[in-house]
Amino acid sequence: MISISPFKALRPEPQFAKQVASRPYDVLTTKEAKVEAEGNPYSFLHITRSEIDLPANTDVHSQQVYEKAKENLDAFMSRPILFSESKPCYYIYQLTMNGKTQTGLVCCSSVTDYEEGLIKKHELTRPEKEQDRINHIKTTGAQTGNVFLAFRDNDEMNDLMEKWKSTKSPVYNFTADDEIQHSIWVISDEKTIDRITEIFKTEVDCTYIADGHHRVASAAKVKYILPDEEEAGHFLSTLFPASQLKIMDYNRVVKDLNGLSEEEFLEKITKSFSVSKIPKAFAPHEPHEFGMYMNGQWYMLAALEGTYSTDPIGILDITILQNNLLEPVLGIKDQRTDTRIDFIGGIRGLGELEERVNSEEWKVAFSLYPVTIEQLFDIADTNSIMPPKSTWFEPKLRDGLLTHLISS
Repeated sequence: MISISPFKALRPEPQFAKQVASRPYDVLTTKEAKVEAEGNPYSFLHITRSEIDLPANTDVHSQQVYEKAKENLDAFMSRPILFSESKPCYYIYQLTMNGKTQTGLVCCSSVTDYEEGLIKKHELTRPEKEQDRINHIKTTGAQTGNVFLAFRDNDEMNDLMEKWKSTKSPVYNFTADDEIQHSIWVISDEKTIDRITEIFKTEVDCTYIADGHHRVASAAKVKYILPDEEEAGHFLSTLFPASQLKIMDYNRVVKDLNGLSEEEFLEKITKSFSVSKIPKAFAPHEPHEFGMYMNGQWYMLAALEGTYSTDPIGILDITILQNNLLEPVLGIKDQRTDTRIDFIGGIRGLGELEERVNSEEWKVAFSLYPVTIEQLFDIADTNSIMPPKSTWFEPKLRDGLLTHLISS
């Protein structure tokens, strides 16, 4: 069963909440972060991407960057822009996008649960990305990145959150520039806190990492780097019931046709797919369909019978595309390391695929049917690893609204 705990969040004074809240550090380049934070001294990007306040040639992984993050965090606390909660609390975080609402519980999850496999993963992590977050957490004494966890619905927990939202006022409630509404409630009542803790302890078998594999892996290692800090045994997380989550498509673009002409390429892929021209951008309507854009033309591909297996990994559309097209036809053996392929989150739309190909820097694009939350659970339950860049969750939690301090 799952161990979660309330915590004393470091959070913004209400009048600064919208200005402080920033997109997650890992969805922005340094250049994008600098533009986004320009003219906003309250942006939490000054802490999560503190290189924006240093000379342009600064190595983003240098200790100077982490020290600047610490300096900025201390300044935010002293001005004061941020303050620490007076007692450990749970928090409800509601996100609304395009009229659809999802509600999660912000808490501290247990590093021990992660180590023992009760917090299930489905992706591999890269050491250099882990080290970046380790250095950031260790130097700032704070976990600034929220880990997005999912759990199978629990009726009592869902009802509890809905009742709290309907009877209490949120401490933050604003719409960000991307039109996503962020609302947060504080749960400070001791009986309610105890009941929430008990529900997860007795009724929830496991949680699943939806987004934030590197943040969890980094937090787990910091626990042993800072053994005297009790809070280092926990990490900042938001738990969402599975029924409220929707995974978006995660699409691909490829730089070249691996030495093939367009005619040769099309002929080769007909061995594994039916191929038909279509007049406009195509988002697959069902599994095993693919959109393809090349030289101003959209195609619909459908995987032929016998070209894929039915195991949790083999049935994924990205596996089908990899095994039948990307590797045998385009020569892309490892999507994690091959620089000839790039990944486009579905939130950017199919127009982004067209733009990339029309720029002539990329030759062909593929749109995919999204992975389902049940597929993610099945893969994690069998200790399998998804292909890279298989899932894109939207909307994303904002950094800066709730931070977990681990250093006393």
